[in-house]
Amino acid sequence: MVQNWTPNSWRQKPIQQVPDFPDMAALAAAEAQLATYPPLVFAGEARRLKSQLASVSEGKGFLLQGGDCAESFAEHGADTIRDFFRAFLQMAVVLTFGAQQPVVKIGRIAGQFAKPRSSNIEKQGDIELPSYRGDIINGIEFNEKARIPDPERQIMAYRQSAATLNLLRAFAMGGYANLENVHQWMLGFVKESPQAERYRKLANRISETMDFMKAIGITSENHPSLRETDFFTSHEALLLGYEQALTRVDSTSGDWYATSGHMIWIGDRTRQADHAHIEYCRGIKNPLGLKCGPSLTADGLIELIDLLNPQNEAGRLTLICRFGHDKVADHLPRLIRAVEKEGRKVVWSCDPMHGNTITLNNYKTRPFERILSEVESFFQIHRAEGTHPGGIHIEMTGNDVTECTGGARALSGADLADRYHTHCDPRLNADQALELAFLLAERMKGGRDEKRMVVNG
Repeated sequence: MVQNWTPNSWRQKPIQQVPDFPDMAALAAAEAQLATYPPLVFAGEARRLKSQLASVSEGKGFLLQGGDCAESFAEHGADTIRDFFRAFLQMAVVLTFGAQQPVVKIGRIAGQFAKPRSSNIEKQGDIELPSYRGDIINGIEFNEKARIPDPERQIMAYRQSAATLNLLRAFAMGGYANLENVHQWMLGFVKESPQAERYRKLANRISETMDFMKAIGITSENHPSLRETDFFTSHEALLLGYEQALTRVDSTSGDWYATSGHMIWIGDRTRQADHAHIEYCRGIKNPLGLKCGPSLTADGLIELIDLLNPQNEAGRLTLICRFGHDKVADHLPRLIRAVEKEGRKVVWSCDPMHGNTITLNNYKTRPFERILSEVESFFQIHRAEGTHPGGIHIEMTGNDVTECTGGARALSGADLADRYHTHCDPRLNADQALELAFLLAERMKGGRDEKRMVVNG
């Protein structure tokens, strides 16, 4: 057991990004109700994810983590979940071919409802209201009633997460993820995109391989791994009362697990070593993510790693680096060197979204070329340092939105107003996400070719 830790020991620590609930009795009642609900995920699933991430940390896999910036109650539909899942599967199969390694699939879904904010106040004209902090806390509508934090929203978020997980498990294990369906994963609007032909060619290669395997007796019926896939969920553990209510003891090990998601991460705004979010996360056994921004020092990172992973367990901690395309070269190398010097086992993942947000035509957006630039720098730096670029963490959707500029369709600032649907930050649409996957696959193939040349040289 973790020393001097309980599921509520975080309450004795300073805390950032806390909503101001006006009715603390109602908050306590909602948390008590949640504590009686069944777990959303199970300890054994979290351990399986940790094992897969351990392989990634050893250079034997790649992490694909992505999904909504912030899930909403209004967009909770089966079609939305299905379209996200199949866009995600397309990305994963492209990356698997590029890396020639297993791809660990983690969605930002079934729990990604709360968002940190840079300001407590949002102003429109002469009116000031509390900031929108995600549907689990308050409403996005700009009126006084909607912006009051409401504890009952936590119950709604739990129920939506349970329903979402139910459908995702059915997709992952019920045959939808069967590689024989690889051609059917193409979304309608992507069929007309510049990526369509590239994907069809890749799907044809997979189909030919499947036909050969079937001819020698290897089918999805006698090899379940061809028709099923592991799909895990994750979210930022921002609302700690909700997390505590869903923290349970695993009956097989006696360890504490957050059962709100398979992986949870700590944001760049809440990673203070002596504060509540680090205190909570150090005591649970789930795989953890830690966002690493430009203000994080090398010594500060080692201190956080020691708090969150004192046993130096492979697969326990993923460092999600979010610097910005113009800052990654200034910050990432020193962090890599510090971690390598101390012999810490981590997964290195690139978040090319959060450091590349700009405002264009009064819309927050992210230029695709900046996203790609940060990813390319991430790969180049790891190759120079001799370390494994282990993953990517993106905000994306399966819907045909116009929120990020650029990409093969060359979306411009004038296009943003067409289908700008996000509740918070701009997301890649499925076309842009698939393009990024192909570009990543090419980089990973190039890295493999370089290694072969060194080995054979």
